[in-house]
Amino acid sequence: MKFKEQRELVVKYCNKMISTGLTRGTGGNISIFVRDENLVVISPSGIDYETMTAEDVVVIDLDGNVVDGTNRPSSEYHLHTVFYKQRDDIDSVVHAHPIYASTLSVLGMEIPSAYYLNAVCGGPNVRCAKYALNGTEELAENVFEAMRDRFVVLMANHGLVAGAKDVANAFNKAEEIELSAEVYYKAKLLGEPNIISDEGVQEMLVAFKKYSQVTVK
Repeated sequence: MKFKEQRELVVKYCNKMISTGLTRGTGGNISIFVRDENLVVISPSGIDYETMTAEDVVVIDLDGNVVDGTNRPSSEYHLHTVFYKQRDDIDSVVHAHPIYASTLSVLGMEIPSAYYLNAVCGGPNVRCAKYALNGTEELAENVFEAMRDRFVVLMANHGLVAGAKDVANAFNKAEEIELSAEVYYKAKLLGEPNIISDEGVQEMLVAFKKYSQVTVK
């Protein structure tokens, strides 16, 4: 089986999406880019995460053609390959449907720097990409554009995408931004949130580069 370790990580983190509440059912998808071979290890379409095995995970090329595996790759593979083709600082992508981030995306809202953990996105705000039909190249391009100089983006009326050099950090960014979305949402219910200054955001960005990395567990 090609890329056994990466396939096992995809299974592991797909299950973590369920256990942490980042998605439900078979929603969302996860991939890992094997850059030296220009191939993508990606979760399959429509298979229950709790029963999914490493053998169910699919290997595709950057055009979506199946190289290894018997299942169909996620219908959202464009969301993944668009980053692997155009950014060398992202080798894993996590797409999820967390409640609070998705709620803000339905409103077309960004997440401003009201909560310090927002800094994991790589900038002062998490933008919201323009709506397009799921599974389309148009959606992938909208998401890519909104995530320029960022590592997390909301998808209008849909969910969230996070990227990093490895799956552990991509998943961590998705979790942290969902928490930031929840804090911002609840603060808005009580009043107008205080927004951290541009200077404060820059200080946070420097600090997060030093200690925000996580390791695979």
